[in-house]
Amino acid sequence: MGTTIVIFVLAIIVVCAILSIRKRIKYGSACCGTHDAAPKKIKVKDKNKAHYPYTYNLNVDGMHCSNCARRVENALNSKEGVWASVKLENNTVLVRSKNPMGWEDFSTVITNAGYTLIEFSAE
Repeated sequence: MGTTIVIFVLAIIVVCAILSIRKRIKYGSACCGTHDAAPKKIKVKDKNKAHYPYTYNLNVDGMHCSNCARRVENALNSKEGVWASVKLENNTVLVRSKNPMGWEDFSTVITNAGYTLIEFSAE
């Protein structure tokens, strides 16, 4: 009888662990404060690089998972005339813009998304 109870408890622990791992794989870790699904990607309609004469490289602190990267990318892509692409491996963002932008423009958008702009350079 005691062995049956121990096996039952262990089975419950294993099931809970499997469900937790499955959720982390699907939604990412809780580094950005949530276990929810990633926000829906904001897609840029105009993907012709010739229409974006200004190119910037940003270094953003605080991005740890794909959800973080999606938030930063969405925040920038929601601005008119901006096309952003995040590289999570090195916490950089390549931004193409139809109009010139400065430190303040990027810093405001990234800070409002919950992250910190560390470095900014124009190409």
